[in-house]
Amino acid sequence: MHLSRKIALITGARRIGAVVALELARRGVDLVVAYQTSRQEAESTAASVRALGRRAEIVQADLSEAEACTEVVRRTVEALGGLDILVNMASVYKPLPFDDLTPEAWDAQLAVDLRATLLCSHAAVPHMRARGGGRIVNFSDWVARSGRPRYRGYLAYYVAKAGVIALTEALALELARDQILVNAVAPGPIVPHEGTPREEFAAVEQATPVGRWGGELEVAKAVCALVESDFVTGETIRVDGGRHLS
Repeated sequence: MHLSRKIALITGARRIGAVVALELARRGVDLVVAYQTSRQEAESTAASVRALGRRAEIVQADLSEAEACTEVVRRTVEALGGLDILVNMASVYKPLPFDDLTPEAWDAQLAVDLRATLLCSHAAVPHMRARGGGRIVNFSDWVARSGRPRYRGYLAYYVAKAGVIALTEALALELARDQILVNAVAPGPIVPHEGTPREEFAAVEQATPVGRWGGELEVAKAVCALVESDFVTGETIRVDGGRHLS
């Protein structure tokens, strides 16, 4: 896909998402950035996109609500005139001990990480068909892509991200004849969370074969490569510096 003048919707565009947005904009893409609470970050990202000469809008949406998934796609098309690329990045990443895992907590995790990925995609597909095809890039996790859990306290998160891989494959099959290619990115040690202890930071470096954290740009490169490809579909690409090998 040639990206000049294409239109993208990115959900969950904080930190890594902001860099993804800028890399797409550098390739000629106009963008809508969907956020839930981080309005300031979304406005900053949109301003940076506009500084590159591309159009950018922001939309507030709580994607745990099914109606919001349809609405954020509708507002994207209304604002920019169509939709070619959907990047499903919205996610909840919080530890929760097994004994505290309630039905409500389970539903809340899957609503954002898995159900919203499906519903946003479902809403986007008719608009992509109308433009002769499109690209959907979902976000999983390197642990889920490795096929086995590694960390206690993330049961619902792991299941949701494993589900994203299955959803990516199924959507790829369903939509291939429409020239809508569906893939996923599974990030590993990209950027540490705020407040990460120095010891933990160093331990991750040591456990990663390339010996360092990756940085947001490496994820953005993977997203752009998948969007630009005309023949890759149904894949989940680990961006983890070989972490899954250790």
